[in-house]
Amino acid sequence: MASEKGSSVSGEPLPQTSYVLDERRRAALAEVDNAKFSWFHVKVCFVAGVGFFTDAYDIFAINIASTMLGYVYDPSDLSTNAGLGVKVATPVGTLVGQLLFGWLADVIGRKKMYGFELMIIIFATFAQALSANGPAVTIIGVLVVWRFLMGVGIGGDYPLSAVISSEFASTRTRGRLMTAVFAFQGWGQLAASLISVIVVAAYKDSIIGDVSPNFNAVDHCWRILIGMGCVPGVIALYFRLTIPETPRFTMDIERNIQQATKDIDTILTTSANESKSVSHQHLDAPVASWADFRAYFGQWKHLKVLIGTAYSWFALDIAFYGLGLNSSIILQAIGFGSAVSTGSRGVYDNLMNVSVGNVILSVAGLIPGYWASFLLIDKWGRKPIQLMGFILLTVLFIVMGFGYDALKGSASGKKAFVFLYCLANFFQNFGPNVTTFVIPGEVYPTRYRSTAHGISAASGKLGAIVAQVGFAQLASIGGTNAFVGHILEIFALFMLTGILSTLLLPESKGKSLEELSEE
Repeated sequence: MASEKGSSVSGEPLPQTSYVLDERRRAALAEVDNAKFSWFHVKVCFVAGVGFFTDAYDIFAINIASTMLGYVYDPSDLSTNAGLGVKVATPVGTLVGQLLFGWLADVIGRKKMYGFELMIIIFATFAQALSANGPAVTIIGVLVVWRFLMGVGIGGDYPLSAVISSEFASTRTRGRLMTAVFAFQGWGQLAASLISVIVVAAYKDSIIGDVSPNFNAVDHCWRILIGMGCVPGVIALYFRLTIPETPRFTMDIERNIQQATKDIDTILTTSANESKSVSHQHLDAPVASWADFRAYFGQWKHLKVLIGTAYSWFALDIAFYGLGLNSSIILQAIGFGSAVSTGSRGVYDNLMNVSVGNVILSVAGLIPGYWASFLLIDKWGRKPIQLMGFILLTVLFIVMGFGYDALKGSASGKKAFVFLYCLANFFQNFGPNVTTFVIPGEVYPTRYRSTAHGISAASGKLGAIVAQVGFAQLASIGGTNAFVGHILEIFALFMLTGILSTLLLPESKGKSLEELSEE
């Protein structure tokens, strides 16, 4: 890149053609960076966002469905290891998908991979709803396989949606656009809870009329709950397959400035007259390779950013998935909404209470947190919001953890615990859950943007796996759910370490992607 007209950073003269092409690249990207918010940006938001809606629905529906599975296939409740297998299969698959699709999107292209991951999600979700027991394999084993495959597709959605929304957004609205995409996750979690309420209510008479150990009506409930996750994915698939390639990939990876300029003109409906003069000319840009990757991230100023984005996501997901995938267990542990009835009526009451409890958690904490981030991320900046979130979450988990026994000992204490729990959900989303998604989509060069986002997101899913395994193995030490308070204390420790990793990150508010990545 030229530091001044006709000369390179090293001071050597640049060929005139390279200089002209570089200037055209800058001018074309300036159009994207300074573009007014348009219907195309709305389309990108919804096409990418529906994927996250589907992802969240599929991930968190199992939180309720696992309780249903326990009644149908193990009336004494789903065993610890079986429940763990069903819950942890998706994060493991997601980790694989984030690394794989993150790399492929930088090598093959964002457009070519976008939609393929959604096909995997749709197929695997539908297959789960049709799973059954057999002589050779139990239904839990079948579900683990399909949820792993679904996780691979969900994993691909993270780097692809983040990078596509980032590279199409203007500088001043990029944070809000990416946050709006990610905020669909909250609506997905709410939808899973609402669908569960509706399905359980619809089968009320059948559930109450069932006799243990059959609970055939509950078998219908979990299949409908899981299977409904296909619907938004099917709706979004066509639009994902027809979204254009991002101009930055076309310029910096394919090095075709003419095509990128044409794409920008099409997207922003501006004049394309000047782009004809660079016909058949290709921009000279760094090429991604393993040697270049090592050289780039071998520099501390770049490596510390990768460590910051990866570890911050890891620390956050320890608590985010530790709470999110076990909210039913936590609500039952403190006795909030526990069924007092027995038999088939008790099954119905428990399923309804678990479903309604998850609706309350979504509405009271999760969704407001996303939209608080949306309103302030381009005003306050990413780093202040992430720091604030980790600090407040540290305090909240300390209070919830060390005060756990006292809080669950009275009716008012239980209400206070649920309030603190909702507050933790709020500051996860008005905090690091949003920013750990946004920042990796901004701070890396085009040739490694998707790969580095995939690495960061995969670190988060490693945290989710650790949280699930840890929660399952530790929760009942000393008695059923007796160790939950200490688990919350452990969450507080990880939130504290997230404060330190956030200090490694740059502030990306108001800067173009090229400024941030020094391209």
